[in-house]
Amino acid sequence: MRKLASLFDLNGKVAVVTGGSRGLGLQIARALGEYGASLVLVARKADELRETCAALADEGIKARPCVADLSRPEVAALLVDEVMTNLGRIDILVNNAGATWGAPAEDYPLDGWDKVMGLNVSSVFHLTRETAKRAFLPQGGGVVLNLASIEGLVAHHPGRTGTVAYNTSKGAVISMTRALAAEWGPRNIRVNAVAPGYFPSRMTAGTLDAHGADLVAQTPRGVLGGDCDLMGPSLLLVSDAGAHITGQTIVVDGGMTII
Repeated sequence: MRKLASLFDLNGKVAVVTGGSRGLGLQIARALGEYGASLVLVARKADELRETCAALADEGIKARPCVADLSRPEVAALLVDEVMTNLGRIDILVNNAGATWGAPAEDYPLDGWDKVMGLNVSSVFHLTRETAKRAFLPQGGGVVLNLASIEGLVAHHPGRTGTVAYNTSKGAVISMTRALAAEWGPRNIRVNAVAPGYFPSRMTAGTLDAHGADLVAQTPRGVLGGDCDLMGPSLLLVSDAGAHITGQTIVVDGGMTII
């Protein structure tokens, strides 16, 4: 029987993390890197990526920058091919990159809808499909971790600016997680998701400025998500410690959605 600590060991694994230069993507990347994974961080801004990779290197974490605009469908295959050429394999894909747009549903702009659905749903599928086709299936397996949200499980509060596309997109990510896990399970590919509640980030800054006190009051733990709160669940789901978990969504929200 393997020692428990060895089940979390990611040495020798290559992990691609989209939106990995900051925020929740960086938090997850840091956890995977601390446990030995070689990281490929994907984002649109080269300067942010360079700074993040340098900071991780100072912590002893190996990370390569990869500048890519995942809203363009043709980028997915090119990105996977680049990683395979440089590192020879991909073991873990973390689909974290995403967008939101706030507007009343009756006035929701088409470009806002298309942007959110394109990045949060279509690009997730495109990159996951190409990773499975070009890396996971040829090498005999792999792991996908999708970033969903509690907004994909519950409705947005009517007293706050509407985010119908974001809610819809994250519900789709949860459904996609189940569908791919079921289809690819027999081929040794696991697909899971984490659904964060409210964490301080650029995406949530406006909402927290306006409603932060109310959101904290609605959370049984009485705090927002912190710098380490996604690390443990994410590490579990991408490592051998979670080898018998697939198609699942772990909610990380301090209890907000239980009441």
